[in-house]
Amino acid sequence: MLLAESTTDIQEARRLYEQGVQAGERALGAEVFDEVAGEFWGLIETRPYMRARHGLAEVQWRLGEREAAIGHARELLRLNPGDNQGIRYLLATWLLAVGDDAGLESLLADYPEEWSANWAYTRVLLTFRRSGAGRKADQALKQALEVNPHVPLYLLGIASPPKQFPAYYGIGDENEAIVYVTEAGEAWLAAPEALAWLAEALLRLTPPAGAPGPQQPKQSKQPKQPRQPKPQGRGERPRQPGK
Repeated sequence: MLLAESTTDIQEARRLYEQGVQAGERALGAEVFDEVAGEFWGLIETRPYMRARHGLAEVQWRLGEREAAIGHARELLRLNPGDNQGIRYLLATWLLAVGDDAGLESLLADYPEEWSANWAYTRVLLTFRRSGAGRKADQALKQALEVNPHVPLYLLGIASPPKQFPAYYGIGDENEAIVYVTEAGEAWLAAPEALAWLAEALLRLTPPAGAPGPQQPKQSKQPKQPRQPKPQGRGERPRQPGK
C-alpha cells in the first residue's frame, strides 16, 4: 500500500494495488466476502484490502478503465454500505461522467440523508439532464445553494481554484466546492447547456450583493394601553425610578 501510494508511475501504482487486492483476497478467504458483506469495514483485517481496492479503482479511472473502476466502487459499497472510505462520492461523479443516470439515481436514493456539495450538485445536473430547465431544476439548485453556495462560482469560472489541492474541507466551505468541481468538472464541462442554464438561474435565484431581503408586511399600530400599577406583594420592594 505505501509503495503504491508513493510512486509517481501510474502503471506501477496499478501493479502494486493489484498485488494488494490479490493478497487480501487470499488472506481473507472467499467465504468472508459473502458472510460479512455489509459489515466488512468492522473487521480490522479487511481494511488493507479495502484500501488497496479503493486505490486500484482510482488508478483505473485515471487510466481510462472506467467500467472496471465503477465495478470496484460498487463492490466496495456492497461490502461496506456505511462507506467509511467515501467511495459513494467518487462513484456518484463517475456515474455522472459516463451518463449512467439510472445507476446514479439509485445511488443517490441509497443515501437520502446525505448533505454535501457532491450530492446536491450532482443531483442538480442529473435533474437538468432529465427535465431540462424549469421548476425541477430550479428547485434542485436552490437546495444545492443552501448546502454550498460556492460551487457555481468555480463551475462557471468566476472563481479560480488554488494551485494546491485542499488538504481538507468542511461542509459548505470553499474547499468543499473545489474538491467537488475537481471530481465532477468533467461531467459539467460536457454539458455546456447546463452551464448556461446555471449562469442564468444563479442570477435569477440569488439576490445581488447588498440587495435588501424580502420586506416584511407592515403591522398596524395598536393604541398603547396605559400601564396598570403593579400590586406589591409581601416582601416586594417598590421599583425605583430609572431601575
